[in-house]
Amino acid sequence: MKEFDTIVIGSGAGGLAAALCLAKAGQRVLVLEQHYVPGGWCHSFHLKGQRFSPGVHYIGLVDAGDSTNDLYRGLGVANDLVFFRMNKNAYEHCHIGQHKIDMPAGLNNLIESLSLRFPTERRNIKKYIELVDKVGKEIQLIPKMRTFWDHVLIPFRTKNMGKYSLFSLKRVIDWHIKDPLLKSVLNIQCGDYGLPPFKASFPVHCVLMNHYSEGGYYPMGGGGGIVKAMTNALKRHDAEIRIKQEVKRIVIENKIAVGVELSDGTIIRAKQIISNADPAKTYLNMVGKENLSAGLLKKLAKTKYSVTSLILFLTLDMDVKAAGLDSGNIWSLKNEDIDDIYHDLSQNNPSEGTEFPAVFISCTTLKDPVSFNGRYHSFEVVTFIEFDSFKCYDALDYHSPAYEENKNKIIAKFLNNVEKVIPGAKQHIIQAELGTPKTNEYFVQTTNGNVYGTEKSFTQIGPFAFKTKSEIKNLYLCGASTMAHGVTGASYSGVETAAQILKTTSEALLKDKDNQELRVYDAEDSTEWPAWMTQKIELRKKRFKDLKEEVEEE
Repeated sequence: MKEFDTIVIGSGAGGLAAALCLAKAGQRVLVLEQHYVPGGWCHSFHLKGQRFSPGVHYIGLVDAGDSTNDLYRGLGVANDLVFFRMNKNAYEHCHIGQHKIDMPAGLNNLIESLSLRFPTERRNIKKYIELVDKVGKEIQLIPKMRTFWDHVLIPFRTKNMGKYSLFSLKRVIDWHIKDPLLKSVLNIQCGDYGLPPFKASFPVHCVLMNHYSEGGYYPMGGGGGIVKAMTNALKRHDAEIRIKQEVKRIVIENKIAVGVELSDGTIIRAKQIISNADPAKTYLNMVGKENLSAGLLKKLAKTKYSVTSLILFLTLDMDVKAAGLDSGNIWSLKNEDIDDIYHDLSQNNPSEGTEFPAVFISCTTLKDPVSFNGRYHSFEVVTFIEFDSFKCYDALDYHSPAYEENKNKIIAKFLNNVEKVIPGAKQHIIQAELGTPKTNEYFVQTTNGNVYGTEKSFTQIGPFAFKTKSEIKNLYLCGASTMAHGVTGASYSGVETAAQILKTTSEALLKDKDNQELRVYDAEDSTEWPAWMTQKIELRKKRFKDLKEEVEEE
């Protein structure tokens, strides 16, 4: 049987990035994915002709010269990608109680916008946002410090990060900001890692805000657009991608990873194994406790995973722009007490009550105008819950009447939240389907259906996170539980894993950018769209119209 240089288990952003770097370096690479499509949380799927991307809602630093742009150019996939700049005046809409406050792109714009809304906090806003920016940039510097003098200068070049590294988001913002509503606006993006301010690490929040400092961007084709670009590049470099391939175990011989065994008993050997699965799935399920040290077993036993989610996949037949919507995200909270909201989400039964205390709303057909058929708009509406509320449904109960009844109650509850943001939405529903923690478990194979890998609390980030190089020779990890979560963070983790295998640096692997250009267009301004894009949009609308007329005639 053919032997590979590297087998990558899982085709999430980290796994694909690692595979691509290794394939470009001349390795024989095999990517194994248990789902029927590659991509992990980045994958897209269709329901009744409408596309949804459950794990990709916006990405930051995409413009020329920014880190995400450099990443895709360095990977050699930028030419195959198109991104839309979300509403630069309000890429985040904060609906908090009866208040509506927008977050514009650009730190200076954010400072000015919030200062006009909260004039008595003007000096505090400027000081706090500038601190957030400094800490975020200092953390980004650390992986790039490799020389002797870099290490000597670390304490001076990262002084703000060092000063605030052990403090929670709540504590630091309380020192700087007094208005509870303003605190809520500045903390609202903690939903992007799933922790309330009192538990969240201030440096993690700084990195997150820094990532979106220039606003939000959405890929044409949704998350699937990124996956397609990366899988096409892998094929160009003769890598193999196999779907519906569940890895039963990682084969360990003499404490060395030498291959994988599939669920059908097939064994495939390789010189290196990379797992894009989370640590519990990797070590406990595929490696086995008998091959692990006491120290690693202790760490795994203490590891906490991030929140899981409920996602409503919704299609509406209405003019949502007339209802006031645009390409910006909507964070809808019942009040400004985010800590209390997270407590409610974790403690309450999701099928009880009439509304969720907080939801995130993303309209993909406004973020990606090419996906709009001229009539139907698609949404992903998300809230967080604890996995225990769905623990009672095992594999046998996954599609039981009780499970479906529970889902229907949750959908009705979600729609009450949507109705508050989009009046009249309930009268224009084309479809409303629900993704639950069990869906996450089944399709993405995450521990307890988690959405961000390990919980991003103080004892599980930075030096305490799982390392990309494992204690087992020739076994490596990548993904959201290592360096960072999110599409870009997971991708960079894959690059770093490949760099360790190739005994080089991430910078060296991403240096060839000259022949790559990532195209970025404004989702709100059709006048700048190229002719090919306009033609594609018109063709989609025509096809949909023709199909509707055929159905009506029948």
